[in-house]
Amino acid sequence: MLKSNIGELTALGTAICWSLSATFFELSGKKVGSLAVNYIRLVTGFIFISIFTLITRGYLLPLDANSQNWIFLSISGLIGFFIGDLFLFQSYLEVGSRVSMLIMATSPPITALLGFLIFGERLSLISLLGMAVTLTGIALVILSRGDEEKKVKVTYSIKGLTYAFLGSLGQAVGLIFSKLGMGSYNAFAATQIRIIAGFIGFTFLILYSKRFEDIKNAFKDKNALLGITIGSIFGPFVGVGLSLISLQYTSAGISSTITSITPVTIIPLAVLVFKDNIKVKEIMGALITVIGVGILFLF
Repeated sequence: MLKSNIGELTALGTAICWSLSATFFELSGKKVGSLAVNYIRLVTGFIFISIFTLITRGYLLPLDANSQNWIFLSISGLIGFFIGDLFLFQSYLEVGSRVSMLIMATSPPITALLGFLIFGERLSLISLLGMAVTLTGIALVILSRGDEEKKVKVTYSIKGLTYAFLGSLGQAVGLIFSKLGMGSYNAFAATQIRIIAGFIGFTFLILYSKRFEDIKNAFKDKNALLGITIGSIFGPFVGVGLSLISLQYTSAGISSTITSITPVTIIPLAVLVFKDNIKVKEIMGALITVIGVGILFLF
């Protein structure tokens, strides 16, 4: 039974990992900045995965990958780990990890839309309904009616919400290239390639912006470094690996749907760690968002 549901179980594990990593990365980002967190977590995550692949596969590096693996997974890493996460981690500081993860729930609808536009994949009326429900749930959280003139206003920072959406877009495009590049190749080795590409992207950015001092200072903050390390275990290591395993054992739709419950699983952490005052409408909005993703992929 467990073996037959491995795709669904690993997707659920992915959602929990995303919640934990986002929380720890937000905590660390508030101390040392999002760029330092991004850079160090890739290095830390790569070390963990390399040790794991050496033990399980006999390869420290993904030297057995073919050209197609390298090309498409590198593109996926640049778009997902570099560009997408560059915006996502900054959104943690602007609007918090809970709201950022809610906006990230737009990634599955964006993936479906891109599949329709690029690959000509079928987009039914039910799929459009799922997108509408997802957006409704998000709107319920980020919009409110102001006291003055009864106007609808955005509750959170527009800049932060935009960053989160760009992070979601990066994840959606990265997922498409991951699917093209991975095939039956080992999920953790595929993650290594994506991390290498993301690391190169951030290295050029840091060199261009001359911000190596930020990285140096981050290593001096032991609490931030501990948070980044824990977040790296749940994010680039366990979380990403589980998400790719899920894609190999179940459909992209089911995997994306289960993984997208992160806006719900992160709520208890937001209350416990950040003492967020969660409103009933925000809980309802998160649930509706997840239902919308479910409609999009499961019907």
